Amino acid sequence: MSNKLEKARAIINEVDAQMAQLFVRRMKAAELVCAHKMEYGLPILDPKREEAVIETNAARIEDETLRSYYIDWLKNMMRVSRAYQYRMQSGLRVAYSGVEGAFAHIAAGRIFPEGNRIAHSDFKAAYEAVVSGDCDVAVLPIENSYAGEVGQTIDLIFSGSLYINGIYELEIRQNLLGLQGASVGDIRTVISHPQALSQCHDYIERHGLSAEEATNTALAAKRIAESGDKSLGAIASAETAELYGLQILDANINTSGENTTRFAVLSRARASSPSMTGTVLMFSVKHEAGSLANALSIIARYGYNMTALRSRPMKKQSWQYYFYVEIDGVTDTEDGEAMLTELRRECDHLKIAGTFAPHREI
Repeated sequence: MSNKLEKARAIINEVDAQMAQLFVRRMKAAELVCAHKMEYGLPILDPKREEAVIETNAARIEDETLRSYYIDWLKNMMRVSRAYQYRMQSGLRVAYSGVEGAFAHIAAGRIFPEGNRIAHSDFKAAYEAVVSGDCDVAVLPIENSYAGEVGQTIDLIFSGSLYINGIYELEIRQNLLGLQGASVGDIRTVISHPQALSQCHDYIERHGLSAEEATNTALAAKRIAESGDKSLGAIASAETAELYGLQILDANINTSGENTTRFAVLSRARASSPSMTGTVLMFSVKHEAGSLANALSIIARYGYNMTALRSRPMKKQSWQYYFYVEIDGVTDTEDGEAMLTELRRECDHLKIAGTFAPHREI
């Protein structure tokens, strides 16, 4: 064996020994990261953080040829780190409203692929499961691009103690489902949630179908699967079809191609992360002329762009309203603190409901 080969192998052995120790050290740090994310209800994958790590570290490699291989090595290391964190996360308890196969169930699975999804009868029950500690996080819908806000969830956030630590967009694709061997021509009646029926109203009319309401899309699919009746169809997701052994007879039948539901992840602690660049504020203003305009002008004066503004009636005060506002930016800055100080003078009640990374599609 040549001297050069022996020297090269000695260097590789030495470096491998050092890398083994560094690997263990890095994975221990990943454990801490995972514990933080589980506490605050954050997903394991943070694309912006990974891109920043790759960019920073790749710049340290001067050799352009080696740099490309180093980037591949970094990406593989991050994949291993994610896999380890997902294994740790398998004990995460994720509350959602509905049954297996419902869109909330799908959203919860895409945000927390290794989490234990736990069904609850309604939004309040899922919310309270996190408050009580029975679950770690809740995944609840807050808005649909077709049907508007989900008022019950917004009310729970305003009156409750949980924080929004993420907002995710799930594109809703409604499909006509039937028994295996059925065809579109066999269907006489479709069953689904009222919102899904509304979203597919044109399709239902065009095909001359009768419509029946169900509590949710997944229960409609389950009913079809158990009926054995080829004249019955359900309107639901592709995932639901697979779950109940149904066939997709016609895909993407919703009237509007733009049909997206925004889901919020709620947990007991408020998170802070560089990837979170949006904030949710909720407040009620004094019952005086110009109070709302004054509050909004304070937000604007400090350079915050409002991306959403909605009003909701106060449950215990007739003809009084509170407001839900999403802004670009965070408030844990000097300007943010100054803005909140001024806003508190104008508001009867002010709540920083949480922070999130905008436009996260799942």
